[in-house]
Amino acid sequence: MLQQLYIKNFTLIDELDIELHPGFSVITGETGAGKSIILGAVGLLLGQRADTKTIKQGADRCIIEAHFDLTRYQLKPFFEDNDIDYDAADSIIRRELTAAGKSRAFINDTPVSLSLLKELGDMLVDVHSQHQNLLLGKQDFQLEVIDTLAKDQDTLTTYQQTYSAYHDKQRQLQELQEEMERNRQNLDFLQFQYDELEQARLVEDEQEAMEQLRETMTHSEDIKTGLYETQNHLAADEQGVLSLLRKSLSALHSITKVYPTSEEWIERMESCQIELKDIAQDVEARLDDIDFDPAELERINLRLDKLYDLQKKYHADTVAELIQQRDELKRQLNQIENSDEALATLQDELDVLQKKCQQQAETLTMFRQKAAKEIERQMHERLVPLGMPNVRFEVKVNKTELHKNGQDDVAFLFSANTSSPLQPIAQVASGGEIARVMLSLKAMISGAIKLPTIIFDEIDTGVSGKIAERMAEIMQEMGANDRQVISITHLPQIAALGSTHYKVSKEETTKGTASRMQLLSEEERIHEIAQMLSGSDITAAAIQNAKELLKL
Repeated sequence: MLQQLYIKNFTLIDELDIELHPGFSVITGETGAGKSIILGAVGLLLGQRADTKTIKQGADRCIIEAHFDLTRYQLKPFFEDNDIDYDAADSIIRRELTAAGKSRAFINDTPVSLSLLKELGDMLVDVHSQHQNLLLGKQDFQLEVIDTLAKDQDTLTTYQQTYSAYHDKQRQLQELQEEMERNRQNLDFLQFQYDELEQARLVEDEQEAMEQLRETMTHSEDIKTGLYETQNHLAADEQGVLSLLRKSLSALHSITKVYPTSEEWIERMESCQIELKDIAQDVEARLDDIDFDPAELERINLRLDKLYDLQKKYHADTVAELIQQRDELKRQLNQIENSDEALATLQDELDVLQKKCQQQAETLTMFRQKAAKEIERQMHERLVPLGMPNVRFEVKVNKTELHKNGQDDVAFLFSANTSSPLQPIAQVASGGEIARVMLSLKAMISGAIKLPTIIFDEIDTGVSGKIAERMAEIMQEMGANDRQVISITHLPQIAALGSTHYKVSKEETTKGTASRMQLLSEEERIHEIAQMLSGSDITAAAIQNAKELLKL
């Protein structure tokens, strides 16, 4: 639970460092004193998006930090899974925002993403503000409430995994059906394209080879002349390179005895002689291969023209790309040919998943129907003492098509008196009635899950007197079960039942307007509640009434 809250340079708060206590606490203060500012700071701490306008004017950054005692809550796996140091007795969450717009978040001094901060925040604090009452009219919220109280999370998770696979299979089937329909419409065209490419008898490297052969044949005379001259220079009887080389070798051999240095030259020249002789033989052999064949050149040109035309027609740069297109066309034709079998296979897989979804959804429905009866019973027990003696509250679980949360839609039906029919609660309940319903639901939910801290922001809207006192008793009961409940209130009946009382006030300083929050002593508390009862002019009667509310 929340042990300590530190706020610095946040809107009207220059610095606030306050210790918070377990059980049921209340926060009071005049309208505009800064209670919403404190809630805004807590919201930032829990991962809400930041705005640089919230930084106190003249400051370069704001800091919000909270210390939590997590010893009674099984949250160690979260810290281990995210490689964060775990200190159950003092876990620290911190958020920093700079005037330049940079935001940083830390859990136990480990930098974390905003999404991870929010994930932990959702497990630590539930802030119930007035606008959350609007959730009561939303089916998703109503279904979430019933699932929380049904304790069916494992079943729901398993179902959602199955449903996701079912949904993916539906998409695959639809995509295949659409592709096959397109292919069927283009069957003749696809067959024509495939036949054209298949009849071309494409070979991956043939274009490059034929282009080279055409180049050789086109310049055959030049090539033959060049090869003949080369061969002649190398192998002529008297003036050829090889003949001159032999003469040079003979000359060097004659002086080896008197000039040993020539032996190295002889060795190098003999190596050159072998290489040049080999070149001369190759050139001579190639002379016979070079020939101009007009018929062969025409065949090559026709083949290349065919390849070029196909590449232009099919927007390909190479024969390899044409082959790829041919193979893809073959795949599409085979798919069309085997379409019924492919569709049947996918449909069978889809049917299996649908049946599995149906079975798991029915299990969810069973959990929800059982929970619905318990919710109806408990809500009646809770709402009657809250000034609704003739209340009727029904949880309607309606069967629907399969969706991501099962096969159920949930509707909370409500009637505050016997003469009015049951109708969706958001349509018929007043603001005060919705506040009481939400408090009752929160009390039930808090009993089902161990949430360390719950903050109510003026949940007492639209109620007063004994009803407010009963609402305070419910929050008091919630705070007695290893839980911390904090209520921001304007009602003295609620403020009087808090085990700890804080006051938020606003004062003018040399630096401007500043908000303060302080823990009230017993005398200060009597004075605050008396002021809530009688206004700015505190009377002796108001003091006495305050003491009576505080049971002093």
